[in-house]
Amino acid sequence: MLELNKIYCGDCLEVFKAFPDESINCVVTSPPYWALRDYGVAGQLGLEPTFQEYITKLCDIFDEVKRVLKKDGTCWVNMGDTYNAGGNYRGKEMDETCKEVYSRKDFAGCQNDKKAQGIQDKCLCQIPSRFAIEMTNRGWILRNEIIWYKPNAMPSSVTDRFTVDFEKVFFFVKNKKYWFEQQLEKSIWAEKDKRSLIKGGVMSGGKTAIGGYATDRVAYTEGGMKNKRAVWTISTHGFKEAHFATYPETLIEPMIKAGCPIGGIVLDPFMGAGTTGVVSKKQDKNYVGIELNPEYCKIAEERIKNIPTKLL
Repeated sequence: MLELNKIYCGDCLEVFKAFPDESINCVVTSPPYWALRDYGVAGQLGLEPTFQEYITKLCDIFDEVKRVLKKDGTCWVNMGDTYNAGGNYRGKEMDETCKEVYSRKDFAGCQNDKKAQGIQDKCLCQIPSRFAIEMTNRGWILRNEIIWYKPNAMPSSVTDRFTVDFEKVFFFVKNKKYWFEQQLEKSIWAEKDKRSLIKGGVMSGGKTAIGGYATDRVAYTEGGMKNKRAVWTISTHGFKEAHFATYPETLIEPMIKAGCPIGGIVLDPFMGAGTTGVVSKKQDKNYVGIELNPEYCKIAEERIKNIPTKLL
């Protein structure tokens, strides 16, 4: 039986066995990245000897996510990449503020394979792209590849490539028709265009695929708002507790607003420090979390408990 506003402490695939089919409205999560961190708990994802095994295990989990997600549900996955160091070079430690793109480390669970198979040393492993392709191979529909640009990204000591200052967020759905609330943002062009005062907004006037002109599409609304774009500029934020890989609330706020109705259920199968639950509660939506590490379960529960419940 599925209990709302609860964090289940255990392995994803085991916990999912108790979840009924098509019971979740929205999934928002950030899985452990491959070969970058040891979270100190047996059975953790991310320490597989090869990225191929990592992708397979991760997508097996998302097969279960697909089962429990409602037909009109949405799924949002934040994922970073890994560089293949190769040889005896060990990866760099990460700052506690965020998960960054670094060379893979040699942990006890994968120390016998110091380099990713099938690619050259120093090559970007392209984990997010491989994940997205496998997800679509398994029947998911990829609606957006969102770029999370970090204006305060950590400095990097590398001198033979550019510093990575972004991560990807994938927006998946099960079916062509799904629940989605359009998100708007301010348009600088509308501010310069007096037509933004026109009641009902300004038509795009763009050519359609058959050569005509679209007269039923609004380029920006009355008041100078436009459809939210797919590059999001959001600064990272530190977290004082033990969990060092929390994404900021502002990153997932539009995902939960767009992808889950009021009173709906948001699932995070890699709950970590509980940010998904915090934002869900603030938006009057139920949450369900799954977390393997008991210490993180306690941290997440305490964070969410401290969010005041809105009075009706």
